[in-house]
Amino acid sequence: MKTAGAPISWGVCEVPGWGRQLDRSQVLAEMRELGLTATELGPQGFLPPSPSRCRSLLDGYGLRAVGGFVPVVLHDPHHDPLPEVRAAMRAFRDGDVEVVVLAASTGGESYDARPALAASGWKTLLTNLRRILKNAKEFGRTVTLHPHVGTMVENPEEVDRVLDGSAVPLCLDTGHLLIGGTDPAELVTRAAGRVAHVHLKDVDAALAERVRAGELSYTEAVKAGIYRPLGRGDVDVPGI
Repeated sequence: MKTAGAPISWGVCEVPGWGRQLDRSQVLAEMRELGLTATELGPQGFLPPSPSRCRSLLDGYGLRAVGGFVPVVLHDPHHDPLPEVRAAMRAFRDGDVEVVVLAASTGGESYDARPALAASGWKTLLTNLRRILKNAKEFGRTVTLHPHVGTMVENPEEVDRVLDGSAVPLCLDTGHLLIGGTDPAELVTRAAGRVAHVHLKDVDAALAERVRAGELSYTEAVKAGIYRPLGRGDVDVPGI
């Protein structure tokens, strides 16, 4: 099995004010103690930006980097995401990091609000995904799109629009999909060939429903315990 850890499981997050951010030495040491041999990179600044320094640091903990989360604005016709995505792919290639995990960022700092996307915005988003996939061949990287709460691809209709309108593989994040209203077990059953990377999470469906209903913000739901240990929430982890 290709199983890796991720700093977000230790609460290390790119959102300002998210909470106490553990030192990377503690996080990496605990990954090693758990028997993990690989990790995602975590938010910008958590690991050294230099690919060689990053690899050297991880080597010291018996770890290698397998992927990294890259939030980028894809829907704005006045913003070209390709230069920053190419820079990420170049760094991933130089650091031997296989999977670029894109998220369709709103451009804001939190995941608690997002604009409505008109037809022109969708056209731009899907066009940019095609451009990024074409460029990924140059760097030999796997590019995936991560449906994520508070981004431009969150709910079932948006996930299907990406599946129907592009060839981009998915990062199947079981928690974010369920919070956004998609049954991840159903999605992986009908679109298994589009899944190239998985973030395995479990969530409380009652709290997820309150987020979709607008009764709680995503941040409030996280504080209330929406994320549960695997097998103790409402995601069909065994089925997936």
